[in-house]
Amino acid sequence: MKKLIVVNLISLDGYAAGEGGNVYVMPLDESFSEYNAEAMRGADTLLYGADTYRGMLGYWPDIEADEEQPAVEREISSYCNSYAKVVVSDSLTTEDTGVWAGSTEVVSRADAHRRIAELKQGEGRDIVMFGSTVVWNDLLAAGLIDELHFQVGAGAVGSGVPAFQQAFGGHAFDGSLTLLEARQLAGSPNVLLRYAVSA
Repeated sequence: MKKLIVVNLISLDGYAAGEGGNVYVMPLDESFSEYNAEAMRGADTLLYGADTYRGMLGYWPDIEADEEQPAVEREISSYCNSYAKVVVSDSLTTEDTGVWAGSTEVVSRADAHRRIAELKQGEGRDIVMFGSTVVWNDLLAAGLIDELHFQVGAGAVGSGVPAFQQAFGGHAFDGSLTLLEARQLAGSPNVLLRYAVSA
């Protein structure tokens, strides 16, 4: 059975992005990409909400072949290009998936819980989810997330998009978290907190 793992950068005061979804105010450094690549090495499927998917599609496809890019960025790009991708969205269509059309499945919000539970029962490596705060909070409330991996940045944002939110139907996560790992990321003031999720 596959695990569904959420990997997100959050600020010290609990935000996943600044006002208007601005991620450039977040405490980013090189450790962000290094850990994202580490998480992706154990996966074969990427799960997104529509906004995050559009951002990934707009950035990653050409990085793999660009020899001027850092090796870790090219590695991430190769995973993004080759792995299966699932997008939970009522607005995105297959026509919007561009060069990733052959490896992307669009799932409606109404069908997301059933389809993701089905994917988790499949063979292979894990499913990793980046960004997509609204969607992962819904999946967390539905008991479909197995682990949360938070890169906690050494900085406060003050306002913006909170990491934890109510799910689509107004439900909130009422399970518990068990700490699996806490470590300072190499060469960074940021720390990684890995939690297992229990219903």
